[in-house]
Amino acid sequence: MVSLKVCVHAYLLLHAFLLLPTLIFSDEEDNLLQGINSFRQSKNVAALSKNDNAACMADEIADELEDKACSSMAGPSIISSTQPRYANYADIVKKCDIDINTTSDGVILPVCVPKRVPTLVLTNYTQSSYASYLNNSRYSGVGIGKKDDWMVVVLTTNTPAGTFANVAAGLGSVGWSVVVLMLVWFGIW
Repeated sequence: MVSLKVCVHAYLLLHAFLLLPTLIFSDEEDNLLQGINSFRQSKNVAALSKNDNAACMADEIADELEDKACSSMAGPSIISSTQPRYANYADIVKKCDIDINTTSDGVILPVCVPKRVPTLVLTNYTQSSYASYLNNSRYSGVGIGKKDDWMVVVLTTNTPAGTFANVAAGLGSVGWSVVVLMLVWFGIW
């Protein structure tokens, strides 16, 4: 009986120990998203939903900005056919497995706040030129990344040019079409 209790307690303690860092590290981004969505709600704009691919991009861009001074990046970076001002943008897109054709309607919003004080980070988004992007109902998805003093928000749309879809998403339907065509061609289907 005692050994069963010890095993159960050890099991619960191990899981709490393994899950606690995940909960702590995700709180800052979740709190920012909650603040941004409250801001949007106050302007009668629908809440943003999490986009995993945009989050990957935001994390990668935050990593790239890690050693840059706060004054080095002022203002939003609109993603366009000329590419944003990140030298390795194509590498970031590839690393996150995003179809580059699905990013042109997105926007990258980096802010630098020493020690990433949560209220100051939110204020940097809601009380600056970034507010016009956050108030825009065109944007429906979000990814958030952070590194050192940098916080990066990537906004996505529901348009084909702004979903940040995986490369495989576009290839999946083509792949199945080829398989079906081959089966029909060989008379198997």
